[in-house]
Amino acid sequence: MDQEWRRLENTLTAVVTEPTTMPWGNRALIFRDPDGNLVNLFTPVTAPGRAKFRLQAEPAADRG
Repeated sequence: MDQEWRRLENTLTAVVTEPTTMPWGNRALIFRDPDGNLVNLFTPVTAPGRAKFRLQAEPAADRG
């Protein structure tokens, strides 16, 4: 996330939220694209956040 921020920060004109670790475990960067649409780039950075996305990515049969 922070590497992408460093790459993009000089080109983005409508940053809503600089990279921030959210209480639920994601690190997010929010900005508006040239058409005004919100873009939310995020990645889970805490163990609970990673576990949540790992469960969502696994087929139900693999969850035990």
